[in-house]
Amino acid sequence: MSALLKQAVAHWRYVAPLLTPPQNEADYDALVEALDELLDEVAGIENHPLSALASQMGDLIAAYDAHHYAIPEAPGHEVLRYLMSEHNLTQSDLPEIGAQSVVSEILNGKRQLNVRHIRALAERFKVPADVFF
Repeated sequence: MSALLKQAVAHWRYVAPLLTPPQNEADYDALVEALDELLDEVAGIENHPLSALASQMGDLIAAYDAHHYAIPEAPGHEVLRYLMSEHNLTQSDLPEIGAQSVVSEILNGKRQLNVRHIRALAERFKVPADVFF
């Protein structure tokens, strides 16, 4: 066995939890906490020796999120309604869309969001534009 594999075997019990897909919420929470701590250590240094480990841990967390917390698809007007509710906004609070009557038609599904609307909403709510498609 090579020296590298011998070191891996000797330390595997410490490293394995960081590279094993979470099986439940407790595993997930522990992995997220470990990644947060690691990201503080890596501090955005792209060529940091632990950057690859942080990336792998992030991939495991993202896969768990995608499987357990999948965001259901919703029409753009429902997404807009949700965001307005979350930010305590009224139809009049969205001048980037247009007049209150335009916002009302969009929310009622009588009018579609156009590219200009979507860009403005994505910017305002700091979300990807594709959430409105």
